[in-house]
Parts: sequence; C-alpha cells; structure tokens
Amino acid sequence: MDFTDEQLQRYARHILLPEVGGEGQAKLLNAKVLVVGAGGLGAPVLMYLAAAGVGTIGIIDDDVVDLSNLQRQIIHATSTLDLPKVESAKERMLAINPGLNIQTYRKRLTPDNILSIIADYDIVADGTDNFETRFLINDACYFAKKTLVSAAILRFDGQLSTFKAHEEGEDKPCYRCIFREPPPPGQVPTCSQAGVLGAICGTMGSLQATEVLKEIMQIGQSMSGRLMIYDALYTDFRTVKVKRDKGCLLCGEHPEIVDLSIHKKE
Repeated sequence: MDFTDEQLQRYARHILLPEVGGEGQAKLLNAKVLVVGAGGLGAPVLMYLAAAGVGTIGIIDDDVVDLSNLQRQIIHATSTLDLPKVESAKERMLAINPGLNIQTYRKRLTPDNILSIIADYDIVADGTDNFETRFLINDACYFAKKTLVSAAILRFDGQLSTFKAHEEGEDKPCYRCIFREPPPPGQVPTCSQAGVLGAICGTMGSLQATEVLKEIMQIGQSMSGRLMIYDALYTDFRTVKVKRDKGCLLCGEHPEIVDLSIHKKE
C-alpha cells in the first residue's frame, strides 16, 4: 500500500525492522482486532495496538471507570472517572493515533451476541477477569475459527498463550485442552478479591499485545501450543509445551460441546 508522509514518519521504527517493513505495517493497518475488557490487561493491549497502527480495534466492556482502577488500568485517568470504560479508552487511543477506526461495545459478551460481534474481527484478545467469560470466548473463537490471544493475571502471577483456529487433524490446542472446565464458583479469587500488583498488568498486557501483532504479521514463533507462566516476585518466566487433548470436550476426537448452548443459563 502507499503510505502517507504522516504514516511513514509515525511508523518509521516499525518499517525499519526487516521482519516488519512496509508489508508488515500494511498488514497492521488493515487488521481488525477485538479486545475483550478495557481493564488491567486490556489497557496496555489497547494502547499498544493503537500506537502500532492496527486499523480497526473493537473494545467491549460494560463497566465504568472507578478510582480503584487507576492503580493498573493506565488507559484511564482521574478525569474520566465514572465514564464508560469503552469511551474512556477510545478517547485515549485516538489521542495516540487519530487515524484509527475504534468500535465500542458497552455490553457484556453473551452466548447470544458473541458470534455476531467476533465475526467482524480477525483476532480476539481476551483480557477478562472471570472464568465464565473466558470459556465462552474460547468456545466461540473455536467455532468461528478466530485466533485467540489470551492472558490472565492474579496477585504476582501471569499466564499467556495463543489458541489458533485449526482444521480437522491438526494438533493445535484450545483453552480447554489446558483447563478442561471452569472451576467451581468462588474457588479461584478474582483480582478484586485477592489483589494484583499493578505493574504486572503492564507486563502481561504488553506481551499479549506483542503476540497479537506477531499473529497479524505472521512473524516469529507463535505462542500456539505453548503456555508462558510469569512469577513477578522471582522474575521467573517459564514456557511449557501444550498439546491438543484428544479427550477435550470441545476440540477432541469425540467432542461433547458442539455449540454455545452450554453457556446459556436455564
């Protein structure tokens, strides 16, 4: 594509990279990414995707900015307290890069709306903080054949992996291959219950954004089939290989989950 003078100057440090160049930057400008959650993880993800020039970015979150968010959700500010997070985030992103197409959804993802929402995007970045939504996103991305870059944080720990759409016979795991089903309610605390070191959100969100950009440009080694585990207290990064579980309820040889009806509450 032909870049404007403004784009050449804005993205010069990307274009200088042999792995990116003009072709890679053009892929970013033409990409469509949905970020679920404009909180601790979503904040740095959204800011770096905007700065990188991802052309269309969707933000879905039904919450408003609270004072307790500002310890880690760096996309928001004291001046945006009580505003919907999607609007606060959009304002900040356009301040960084006004040429973007930012789509906002002030709502929660549900079994009834998720497939229609993710249909418009190439990649989904999961920055949610509850297992119910996390499993819903995984299952929907599997059925819709969308690449999912997923991160999680709690206290001083973080996890990151990528789950890619696969054809029959391929050995790419889904989220359920690692975590078969959601834990019982209340067994695993949320950040609001157990706390989280704010800077960890920046660490994991930046890594998550990096993996999204890599998937768009098809460079480097994908995190598909690998799970990265981060322990901030000991500054320890570990990566473990993850194989597709043939007994997985979703993507196994004899799947029991064939649609999203499992997520609908009776």
